[in-house]
Amino acid sequence: MTPRRKLCCALLLLGGFHVVVLFAGFFAPYNFAAQNRNYVFAPPSRLHFIAGDGVFHFRPFVYGLKTAPQNSARPEEDLTRVYPVRFFVDGALYKIAGILPSHSHLYGVAIPGRIFLMGTDGYGRDQFSRFLYGGQLSLLAGLLAAALALSLGIVVGALAGFYGGWLDEVLMRCSELFLALPWLYLLFAVRAALPLHLGEWQVFLLLVAVIGMIGWARPARLVRGIVLSAKKRNFVLAARGFGASDRYLLMRHVLPQTYGVVLTQIALLIPQYILAEVTLSFLGLGVGEPMPSWGSLFAALQQYYVLSSYWWMFLPALILIPLFLAYHATADAMQERLKSMAL
Repeated sequence: MTPRRKLCCALLLLGGFHVVVLFAGFFAPYNFAAQNRNYVFAPPSRLHFIAGDGVFHFRPFVYGLKTAPQNSARPEEDLTRVYPVRFFVDGALYKIAGILPSHSHLYGVAIPGRIFLMGTDGYGRDQFSRFLYGGQLSLLAGLLAAALALSLGIVVGALAGFYGGWLDEVLMRCSELFLALPWLYLLFAVRAALPLHLGEWQVFLLLVAVIGMIGWARPARLVRGIVLSAKKRNFVLAARGFGASDRYLLMRHVLPQTYGVVLTQIALLIPQYILAEVTLSFLGLGVGEPMPSWGSLFAALQQYYVLSSYWWMFLPALILIPLFLAYHATADAMQERLKSMAL
């Protein structure tokens, strides 16, 4: 597969995934906070086409769920109740992009039926709905932290590489210090020093700021190397000879040479920072309830009985694997394309 086709496939996969998460209210059948206490740790709903009497149905359907008996760990299917899966149905109220209210959902079943494609958690909440809504927060954290880290990295790397001298020495020694910092323990210390009553969004912005400010060092060193090479090229020296200012040289001739590396770094840093947010929320240092995030979905896996009894609680983690692979495939394709363009 050529680098261009590989890049297009990876971007198509990433684009589709992000669109689904962005419009989570439409693709999710339920609200992320809706509880079904009668269906605690219900297994994923099985879609059927053939009923118990052997009749084939063109429309998929699910069976109703029995309330879990005292001696059972999970609800069971009630074969006497059939609920066809319908598309473009009315359901729980949500807001598109946080602005436009809507009741329309991609799929659903008639009440009192329930459809849980990824099962439910310990409160009877639909895991699939929580995964989509949680993705909005986790992806936003990765995007914002990557943007902050790259912005700082571009500024520091450009200044260090373009001016050199003592400024280069100071900035590069600072970058080495940040590369050596154990970011997880630093976040522990920062969170421990802050009040416990911080709001969810305050905690979220704090995590994004700390993760982004720690991660600027590697992009800065890469940008510095490109700037050191670019400032010595003939067209830059000619522009300087004609009286061009430093700002003009940086913005017009030097920084455009770094765009390829910056785009590659974006594709590498976003999954890294998503994983950082997931790790911190899993450990209880990130955004807590009731706001959903991918890290809070995995928090239940800290309990042994969940690990041993409810395999579907691992499904959100399995879905993240192709997402991270798509990001890394995008970075590899970008790098290969840049090499082919340079030859």
